[in-house]
Amino acid sequence: MAIIEKMLTEMDNEKLMSNEPIKELEGKNVAIVAMGQSQIDFHLSQTHSVEFDEIWAINAMIGVLPNIDRAFILDPMSRFLDTEDAGTMTPMMRRLLPKCNFPIYTCELDNRVPSAIDYPIESIVSDLGCSYFNNTIPYAIAFALWNEVKQLSLFGIDFTYRNNMHFAEAGRSCTEFWLSKCIDAGIQIEVAPRSSLLDMDIPMQEKLYGYHRLNDPKIAYQDGPNMSVCKLSKVTIEPEPKPVGIINRNDLKLNPVEPDKY
Repeated sequence: MAIIEKMLTEMDNEKLMSNEPIKELEGKNVAIVAMGQSQIDFHLSQTHSVEFDEIWAINAMIGVLPNIDRAFILDPMSRFLDTEDAGTMTPMMRRLLPKCNFPIYTCELDNRVPSAIDYPIESIVSDLGCSYFNNTIPYAIAFALWNEVKQLSLFGIDFTYRNNMHFAEAGRSCTEFWLSKCIDAGIQIEVAPRSSLLDMDIPMQEKLYGYHRLNDPKIAYQDGPNMSVCKLSKVTIEPEPKPVGIINRNDLKLNPVEPDKY
């Protein structure tokens, strides 16, 4: 009981200070986890003991993630509590929202969700000089930028999938715009390897348009703190690892999965 009261007191204090950056977030390593397929890379990171200073959930991920520090649900709580507009996630959200013990940044307070906090939209727009927000994820990224975190690790933020060219969600350009601002500010950006965000899932020899058509394409790579470009022939590429695990009952040449071989 004392722990719950302490959490509620901390959230009350945060509500009072919601229009000011949170000093404790400065220099932190934060994971933002949304609902796209590459969220699996977050779960895999946890099985391999990867640690983050804070974990921020987007929307319905409040029902999936462990040890959530903050959530960003910019739709009003009434969308989940009073309508069926959220589809199949509605029952889960109705069950969890009144019980959450972590701050939920949103556009409007609702007495039925005690942990809801007004997103500091006025301060962020004024301090960062930009009001380009067309989905929930950029709000979380801008919040990280405003609070001067050191690193952002992004999972489940996909928008498009290479194996389904006829499907796309709106909002990728806005998300990448805010990531660009973070990069300019010196924040390190890590993207889930299976995500399409920032073309993460595209082979490096295909990332630089035009050059990808050459017999010896140029590639961009991280060179310490800087980015560099060279011809593909000038770098050593490790061969693709052979798959491990059982693909189907007739594939007898594969070995069982080892925990450190993912």
